[in-house]
Amino acid sequence: MNDWPEGWRDDNRGPRYGRGSGGAQPESARVMRQVRRGPAVPPGQRSYGDPGPSAPPYGAGVPQQPSYVDGQGYDDYDSGYNTGQVYGGGPGGPGGPAGAPTRGPRPAPNWRRRIKWTAITLAGVLIVTSVATYFWADSKLRREVDLSKVIDRPESGSGTNYLIVGSDSREGMSKADEKKLHTGGAEGKRTDSMMILHVGDSGDTLISLPRDSDVEIPSYKGSTSGKVYPATGRREKLNAAYAEDGPTLLVRTVEYNTGLHIDHYVEIGFQGFANIVDAVGGVEIDIDKGFKDKWSGADFKAGKQTLDGQQALAFVRTRHAFAASDLQRTKNQQKFLSALAHQVATPGTILNPFKFYPTMGAGLDSLIVDKDMGLWDLGSMFWAMKGVNGGDGTSLNMPISGSTGGNLVWDKAKVKTLVNELNNDQKVTVTGN
Repeated sequence: MNDWPEGWRDDNRGPRYGRGSGGAQPESARVMRQVRRGPAVPPGQRSYGDPGPSAPPYGAGVPQQPSYVDGQGYDDYDSGYNTGQVYGGGPGGPGGPAGAPTRGPRPAPNWRRRIKWTAITLAGVLIVTSVATYFWADSKLRREVDLSKVIDRPESGSGTNYLIVGSDSREGMSKADEKKLHTGGAEGKRTDSMMILHVGDSGDTLISLPRDSDVEIPSYKGSTSGKVYPATGRREKLNAAYAEDGPTLLVRTVEYNTGLHIDHYVEIGFQGFANIVDAVGGVEIDIDKGFKDKWSGADFKAGKQTLDGQQALAFVRTRHAFAASDLQRTKNQQKFLSALAHQVATPGTILNPFKFYPTMGAGLDSLIVDKDMGLWDLGSMFWAMKGVNGGDGTSLNMPISGSTGGNLVWDKAKVKTLVNELNNDQKVTVTGN
């Protein structure tokens, strides 16, 4: 009787692989060529899965074949298998038996290195975004005023002087817009407000120039014709200079009647003004006394309130509701423009891209500036206006001594003192009406 388990040959040629053998060892263990996993079982000790004395050791009578790793015979593999060791276990730790290569524990993350590269990445993104924003904003500035055409200019003093003009331009407005904003449909452009902003080391000063100011129209060079028109001694309201030959004659007239050199020119129309206010989410302002005006559409109660673009335009244009007429209007204009600059410069606007870019776009699209104006100059202007609103500067109307023919006459002595203080960048001591 053959003592070999079913599935084993008795002709010393080894097991019958792949024939459905019913031997004690699993067929998969017999056919898989594996690496050595552990030491052999000592003689006389039964290994896990050993069927007993009746079964020969696995691999008996089989020619010894070297393993892929260390050249040991299959009896070594059989011994490791029968010990019941778990794959990857053993005296040597996770990698195998003692002395075999092992995979060590994963190293702890280098947080200092990660923080360093995160900071570098964020800094790079910030730089790229800032540069792209700068060129985008710079390309939107409408540099349409050439101050080189202004003749016979006074010498420049200390600090920087901006002439800020609010025009009644209806550029880009539909008939519905004109009706909504109570602007009327008059043709051409006139100045609705004029201010000089002086930015210097001794404090910033905002001076309103009433449009009804009585001034002399000097000789000037035509902005389009290039022809020089001689002075005739005629006197006009200040806003007539703008109506006659635009920004360059206005600058020439302001310089001639004050002796103050204008470094930069900034102009904004009705629609642009309303768009900026709406883009920034409205401007909060404290109105001392309520007023109504059918001409501008103003209807305000006293107290703190947030004005949208339409309301803001009505607020800065109203003059018929006040006994002081244009003088009170210029005070309201100063007050609102300073509040607007403060709102634009808040972190809630600057750090919020969903508010910052629409505000920048609305403002830059609607501003007309001189050809030498840069973004840094524009930023300096807004920061100075914000400072004036915060009490770090001075705001006043041009000093008035009386009126003639309905025009407001400047106080020559006070104007001279004021201009000297500005040219020397001294703290302003003059007060206006």
